Amino acid sequence: MFALNVLLSALFALPLAEEDTIRTERLDEVVVTSNSARQRVMQIQTGAEQLQLKELTASPQLFGERDIMRSIQLLPGVKSESDASSGFQVRGGTAAQNLILYDLSPVYNASHLGGLFSAFNDDALAAATLYKGMLPAQYGDASSAVLDITGRTGDKHELHGGLNIGLLATKATIEGPIVKDKASFLITARRSYMDMFLMLSDKFKGNKLYFYDLNAKADWTINRKNQLFLSFFTGKDRTAIKELADISWQNLSASLKWLHHFNDNGNYSQSTIYYSGYGTDNGIDLLDLNLWFSGHIRHTGFRQDLHFAWNNYLMDAGLQTALINVKSAEWEYVTLHEKEQRRAWENAAWINMTFPLTKRINVSAGLRLSMFSPLGGSLYYDIDPDGTIGWYYNYGKNQIVKTHLTLEPRLSLNIQTSELTSLKLGYTRTSQNIHALRNQSTSTPFDRYTMSSNIVKPEIADQVSAGFYLMTPSQMYDFAMEVYYRHIDNVLDYRDGKTFSSEIEIERLTLPGKGKGYGIELSGHKNNGRLKGWASYTLSWSKTKIEGVNNGQWYDANNDRRHDINIVALYQLSKRWSLSASWIFNSGQAFTAPSGKYQIEDNWLYYYTERNGYRAPDYHHLDVSAVWSKRYKKHTTEWAFSIYNLYNRYNPYLINFEDGENGNGTRAMQYSLFGIVPSVSFNIKW
Repeated sequence: MFALNVLLSALFALPLAEEDTIRTERLDEVVVTSNSARQRVMQIQTGAEQLQLKELTASPQLFGERDIMRSIQLLPGVKSESDASSGFQVRGGTAAQNLILYDLSPVYNASHLGGLFSAFNDDALAAATLYKGMLPAQYGDASSAVLDITGRTGDKHELHGGLNIGLLATKATIEGPIVKDKASFLITARRSYMDMFLMLSDKFKGNKLYFYDLNAKADWTINRKNQLFLSFFTGKDRTAIKELADISWQNLSASLKWLHHFNDNGNYSQSTIYYSGYGTDNGIDLLDLNLWFSGHIRHTGFRQDLHFAWNNYLMDAGLQTALINVKSAEWEYVTLHEKEQRRAWENAAWINMTFPLTKRINVSAGLRLSMFSPLGGSLYYDIDPDGTIGWYYNYGKNQIVKTHLTLEPRLSLNIQTSELTSLKLGYTRTSQNIHALRNQSTSTPFDRYTMSSNIVKPEIADQVSAGFYLMTPSQMYDFAMEVYYRHIDNVLDYRDGKTFSSEIEIERLTLPGKGKGYGIELSGHKNNGRLKGWASYTLSWSKTKIEGVNNGQWYDANNDRRHDINIVALYQLSKRWSLSASWIFNSGQAFTAPSGKYQIEDNWLYYYTERNGYRAPDYHHLDVSAVWSKRYKKHTTEWAFSIYNLYNRYNPYLINFEDGENGNGTRAMQYSLFGIVPSVSFNIKW
C-alpha cells in the first residue's frame, strides 16, 4: 500500500510538482443577507458564520480562482486539510463529518483536482451560512459542521452574461428572463484545459487531466404567494496516466422547491424534492498492483419546512425522509471481484423556537428526532474481536434490519450585557449515519464510505460553547472570543495494520471509539473604510481513543493542530484598483512515524508503536492580489493578478520514510506541492 499512497500523492500534485434578531429580506428566496457587526453581536445562534461571499472571494486565491471552500478556511475554528485541499475541518472534526448542502441537496467530496479547486463556481452562489457544530434543529446528518449554500437565481428583467479566463480554467455565465418579471434562468459552466496542454506534448498527449462543472437554476413566480425553483449541479474530474492509473469522480445534485407564502408576515412553507449522487471509478496498474475500485453515495429525498413568525417569536418545524444507497466498494483485484453495497431509509422530524426570554435574553431552543434504518437485500454479519466474520445475516429486500433512534436537543442563548456586548451560550447534540474512512488526513477519491448498520452505530457528538462579543459604538470594529468542548461517540478508525483494500467488508477494517476536541477562538473584524478585513487565532486540541488502537490510549487525531492564525486585509486603493492580502499560519499536523523495522526475506517492513506521535513542520504562506476593474456603458471588465505563497515557502504535503541502500538507515522525506505561484485572469460581464 506504500506504492498506492505515493501514487495518490503524486497524482494530486500533478498540476504543478428586527434589529436584535437575524435580519432577512424576502428576495427570490428566503436567504439570510445581513452580516454586520451588530448582527454578529446580537444573533442568537452561537458558532454561526453568515458568509459575506463578496469579501470572502475577494481574498487572494490559488491560481486566481475565486473559491468559497478555500475562503472558509480563513475563518476562526476552521482548518484546511492540506495545501492542496479545499476540504475544511471544523472544531476537531474531519471534512467527512461536515454536511454541505447546495439548495438543500447534499454534496460529497466537493472538490476538483483532488482539492486544488472547490466544486462550486462562485458565480452561481447567492448566500451561505456555516454552522460550526452548533446547529439549529432543522439541520442534521453531520457530527461536526453544516455549510448551507443557496444558489443564485437569474435576472427576471434583462439578459446578462460573463466570461472569466484564468490560467487553468475558464468559466462562463448567462442569465435572464424566461418570461419577463415572472420567470428566469441562470447557467454557469466551468472547465479546465490542462489536458489541452498535455496534447501538445508527445510524451503526455495520451494522458487526461481535467475537470468541469455546470450549475443551472430556473425560478418561476406563479403568483404573489407561490414560487418554484429548479436547481441542478453536476461536476466531474478525471486524471488518467496511460498504462498507470485512471481516476475519476463526479457529483450530481438536483432539487425542486415550492415556496408558498401564507401571508405578508414572513410565514411560509417550503417543500423540496432532491437527489444527490456522488461516485468514484478508479483503476491502478503499478508495481504489481492491478486494482479497479469504485463506490458511490446516492440520496433521494423529500423535505418539508414550515416557518412561522408572530411578534418576536419564530418557529421552524419540519420533516425529512430519504432513501440512501451506499456502495462502500466494488473492486477487481487480479482475478478477485468483490462488492459491498447497502441501502437505508432515513427519517427526521424537528422543531425549533426562537423567542425573547427577557428583555435582554434571547433563546433559540429546538429538538430533532433522527431515525435511521438499514435495509435488507444485501449481507450483514457479526464481527469477532479478531476482525473475522462470525455470522452472516441475509435479510429480505427492504426489510428493516435495525432502527437507530437519536434524540438531539439544541439550545443557544444570547445575553445582551450592554448595547455593545453580548454573552452567548450553547449546547448541541448531533448525529451522523454516513461514515468515511481514509488512510490519510485529506479527502481523496479512494475514501471509503459506510452507513450505520447492525454493528456500526451513529456518530453522536455533544458540543458546548460559550462566547463573548463586543463591537465599537460606530460598528467600525467588532471582536469575539469563543470557547468550546466537543465529545463524539462511535467514531471509526482503521484497525492497526489495515488499509482501505485489506478486506471488502468495511466493518472488518474498523474499530469504534470516541473523540474529543476543545479550544478557544479569537477574532476581530474591521468593517468600514477603504481598509477592511479580519484576523483570527485558534488554539485547539483534537484527540481519539479506540480500544485496540494505540494500546487503548488517547492519541492526537490526524487533524490535530495546536495553533492556527489567519490575517486578511482588503484595501480599496482607488475607484478601479482593489488590493488584498492574507497570511496563514498552522502549526504542524500530527502523523504516524515508524518506531522500527524488520526484514522478511528481501523486504524491509516498518512497525509502529504510537499512533500520530510525531509532528510535521509548521505551515505558513503569504498571498497577495490586485484587481483592476472598469465599468463601461454596457459591460464591466476586470483583470485579477495574484501571487500565492509570495515568499516561496515549501510547506509539507506528504512526509514519507525511505530506506538507505541495502536497508541501512531510514530517513523522513518531506514533499511539497507549491512554491511561489503567480496567476492572472480576465473577467468580463455584461
